[in-house]
Amino acid sequence: MQKYTFIKWHERFIPLVFTTLLILGVEAKAQQIPPEGHFASVNGIEMYYEIHGQGSPLVLLHGFTHSGQDWQPFIADLAKQYRLIIPDLRGHGRSTNPTNQFTHRQSALDVFALLDQLKIDRFKAMGIRTGGMTLTHMATQQPARVEAMILIGSTIYYPEQARAILRGVSVEKMSPQDWEALRQIHKRGDDQIRALFTQFHNFKDSYDDMNFTPPYLTTIKAKTFIIQGDRDRFFPVSIAVEMYRSIPNAYLWIVPNEENFPILTKKEIFTQAALEFLRGDWEKK
Repeated sequence: MQKYTFIKWHERFIPLVFTTLLILGVEAKAQQIPPEGHFASVNGIEMYYEIHGQGSPLVLLHGFTHSGQDWQPFIADLAKQYRLIIPDLRGHGRSTNPTNQFTHRQSALDVFALLDQLKIDRFKAMGIRTGGMTLTHMATQQPARVEAMILIGSTIYYPEQARAILRGVSVEKMSPQDWEALRQIHKRGDDQIRALFTQFHNFKDSYDDMNFTPPYLTTIKAKTFIIQGDRDRFFPVSIAVEMYRSIPNAYLWIVPNEENFPILTKKEIFTQAALEFLRGDWEKK
């Protein structure tokens, strides 16, 4: 059984990562996958994904510079009720990205292509940061397919406070310990890590990828649960409130005294709330 260590990266603007056991050899790491792991050829990339559990499909999407291992602490509980599909997004973890370009719009198309290969039509989903932004694109690209979604620390546009942080992001600021931790997540070498941080930095100048207006958000058919920390340094609470007011059939949880992902510090509360929402329990009250 693999063990995972929780590390906070507030000072270096890398929200959270989970380190895995060290496996020697860069390319060997990408190929030495667990029994639940698979690769799918989608949209010019090799996308790594894992499947856990049985039942109706629940797609779990990670944040930028992370991987599907973000969801490791929740797999045991969620897999009791759902068939979990957990990909590494384009260029992350074990997945490739030959173009070295990343948009959340393309990320949504990648996930849809994976689900098409798996013959999954309608599904529920959860997404952290970039995972939530990807889901927002999915819920507007093909609204009928997304039955319910949970958006965690996500946004519909980049405010100036996020752009200011992104302008300061650089691999040159990372310590040897940072590099080693990231090497355990991203299995295709240091060039992969440099590419991800370049893409992350470049979001500071992105205005068309995440640019959702309230009228556009009203087209979302998925039941939506928005979770936001009240001290989030990237995205202020006002954005979460705007999403809540614009998306039909939405719920909002503002978690006090949280800068990043309250799903970890409030793991038991989050898991219970997420399962209640996904089952539709709140609609019955």
